[in-house]
Amino acid sequence: MKKTFSRIFALAILASCIDSQAQTPTNLKYPETKKVDTVTNYFGTEVKDPYRWLEDDRSEETEAWVKAQNEVTFGYLEKIPFRKDLEERLTEIWNYEKIGAPRKEGDYFYFSKNDGLQNQYVVYRKKGKNDEAEVFLDPNKFSEDGTTSLAGLSFSDDGKKAAYAISEGGSDWRKIIVIDAETKEIVEDTIKDVKFSGISWKENDGFYYSSYEKPEGSELSAKTDQHRLYYHKLGTPQSEDKVIFGDSEEQKHRYVGGGVSEDNRYLFISARNSTSGGKLFMMDLQQEDPELVTILDHEDTDTNVLDNDGEKLIIVTNMDAPNNRIVTVDAANPSPENWEDLIPETQFVLSPSTAGGYIFANYMVDAISQVKQYDYNGNLVREIELPGIGSAGGFSAKKEEKELYYSFTNYVTPGTIYKLDIEEGTSEVYNKPAIKFNPIDFESKQVFFNSKDGTKVPMIITYKKGLELDGKNPTMLYGYGGFNVSLTPSFSTANAVWLEQGGVYAVPNLRGGGEYGKEWHNAGIKLKKQNVFDDFIAAAEYLIEENYTSSDYLAIRGGSNGGLLVGATMTQRPELMKVALPAVGVMDMLRYHTFTAGAGWAYDYGTAEDSEEMFKYLYAYSPVHNLKEGVEYPATMITTGDHDDRVVPAHSFKFAAELQDKQTGSNPALIRIETKAGHGAGKPTKMIIKEYADIFGFTLYNMGFETLPNKLDNNKS
Repeated sequence: MKKTFSRIFALAILASCIDSQAQTPTNLKYPETKKVDTVTNYFGTEVKDPYRWLEDDRSEETEAWVKAQNEVTFGYLEKIPFRKDLEERLTEIWNYEKIGAPRKEGDYFYFSKNDGLQNQYVVYRKKGKNDEAEVFLDPNKFSEDGTTSLAGLSFSDDGKKAAYAISEGGSDWRKIIVIDAETKEIVEDTIKDVKFSGISWKENDGFYYSSYEKPEGSELSAKTDQHRLYYHKLGTPQSEDKVIFGDSEEQKHRYVGGGVSEDNRYLFISARNSTSGGKLFMMDLQQEDPELVTILDHEDTDTNVLDNDGEKLIIVTNMDAPNNRIVTVDAANPSPENWEDLIPETQFVLSPSTAGGYIFANYMVDAISQVKQYDYNGNLVREIELPGIGSAGGFSAKKEEKELYYSFTNYVTPGTIYKLDIEEGTSEVYNKPAIKFNPIDFESKQVFFNSKDGTKVPMIITYKKGLELDGKNPTMLYGYGGFNVSLTPSFSTANAVWLEQGGVYAVPNLRGGGEYGKEWHNAGIKLKKQNVFDDFIAAAEYLIEENYTSSDYLAIRGGSNGGLLVGATMTQRPELMKVALPAVGVMDMLRYHTFTAGAGWAYDYGTAEDSEEMFKYLYAYSPVHNLKEGVEYPATMITTGDHDDRVVPAHSFKFAAELQDKQTGSNPALIRIETKAGHGAGKPTKMIIKEYADIFGFTLYNMGFETLPNKLDNNKS
């Protein structure tokens, strides 16, 4: 399959005797948030929604509320004595050259690079590997404040044309710009209103992309549920773009995508109504008027075409194989009854890719990478020797290529690019970052703990060597637990600063994720969602029982579905942690499906309209609805972006309003709202650094630190 040239660099996530004046909520004087008499009846249960007015992201009232909340939040953050020190250290450690793997397109090798503190990565190119590189695209010039980012780049077959997508202010809505790759000049009108889309070229004539009709009302929050696949022929206006799939009621799906095979023979179309499971179709582009052929007519599995060898399709699927398998089938009769195993399912989850005419099978072994190389007949060629224990990815290249580039990282090893000789199977370092961080001073340890129901759950704990297990180490427990997403070891420049401060960083692989395949995912969805929260709580209890930390030094953090995780955990066990950091979270489980593409998350969550049983289950853990009067919740800083059209900021707004109304005791309840920012992708470097300085500063400050831990000889009270 043709791959969109996506930026490798884009990925997606510290007190003795503090001045009580700075910490007491009564002195914070939260903005008054009006309450309205909005009530919804669910199966005879009336649910109050007093802050529903905050869902209107276009109102002047909401805008004023955001401004008032930020004034309180940033006023609080400015009192943290070491906030500036954290920002300076984050800036210092961030300032190193970052280079992505090269990719051949036409006559050039293209790669991404950030000199250190640039807000956005720059795309460079050169003809020969030893030639001097020139700037091809500089997203830092897309906008003055660095909030417009490059969101995709794809080349025509001959490399002479390029189409790139941009995101403005972090929105999921995109624009596609077509340029002459040689002159870099724009060659036609910008394609607008594109969302959740790749860019897949058909030879040199045009490309396929996906989008919705622009919704009525707010484009940042209005529901979008009919995705369409379009074909854009170069030299024609967007108004003439042909709908290939999705224009009829029969073909109505929330997510539709199209990809052209590397040989330009086939167009493969996926159609889904949820983030899991989907239908699969194909068209033979050699035909003058190609017909739509069904490969899979139901949404019970995750199935995709990996590649084709002439008329033989190579498919990866979890049909009858929760950990995935690779099958082959003749394109003339592609339905499942004709599939034959090429690489059967194993006990480990498989994520394959192709390069140089080979299949690279990337397996997860307890969330750790193991990579094996196979030929197209399913014969094992070799196991790739990796640089260590961690995460390896990027084993992808065109069929004619003799080498590929892959990345390797773990929690203490900055991402390093390796070049692999595809025929020989040998690797060499292509680029190793010169970061001011010494991995040898730190270590990671994988442990297994039992959850509430006895399920064994893995967790990787990272810390400075020689850590004293005295229960007083500031600890960040990070989790996600949903949507078949796997949390594998990965280096974070920001987390390096946390580790330097003597912090512990712990990541459990919760149910709901994909670390152990579809069964692990399904064990944390719908009426089993509580398993995810129980796993996270058990992880926290393990860290406390083993004296890595204690409740006074524990922070929990997660974003998006992980924000829901934090919200649910802090409402169920508020005494367990000192600090809670929910980011861009799904907090209103009764209404999440009414915004943007939220209905597509129903596979994981279910909806309040499905049944009375489902409503009661969601209502019982929905963070917005489970904050109670008279409870002392942990020090909380909610983070979101005003342009988040994935998980609309109303979730965070309503949760903050409820928390400020109900919080008891001395812990602050703040919301930090980034302006001209979305769900996270494309956020400028300067914005990221400031946000982490605030997150780490808020956390340490509320754990009782007056100065940064590494500046104290005896810093624990």
